[in-house]
Amino acid sequence: QVQLVESGGGLVQAGGSLRLSCAASGRTFSMYAMGWFRQAPGKEREFVAAITWSAGNTYYPDSVKGRFTISRDNAKNTVYLQMNSLKPEDTAVYFCASDNRPYYSSSSSYYFDPLSYNYWGQGTQVTVSS
Repeated sequence: QVQLVESGGGLVQAGGSLRLSCAASGRTFSMYAMGWFRQAPGKEREFVAAITWSAGNTYYPDSVKGRFTISRDNAKNTVYLQMNSLKPEDTAVYFCASDNRPYYSSSSSYYFDPLSYNYWGQGTQVTVSS
């Protein structure tokens, strides 16, 4: 049974930083791509970052590029999202997700699409005050 558990959310002032963690269990973590999404009240789930199974490629939307960094530690079965220069518009529940295609690589559109991911965590709240 695959489980993803996020942690590290909280309240931070604009311009501050947070690091989210997502601990995975239930299968061989290193074989699968990992992604981060977020959802603000009344809005659709939005892609934030993704990292391929090999960690050879990372992907970001323009809204967070240069401020957020995704990384993974396969020895700890954990993916991280370092968020710097946070803005009030970054306020949302943040979810980590994993696909179900071992050793699979694709174009960026695959990683941007929430339908590419089969497993999701329960989410962690990030609130950025102005």
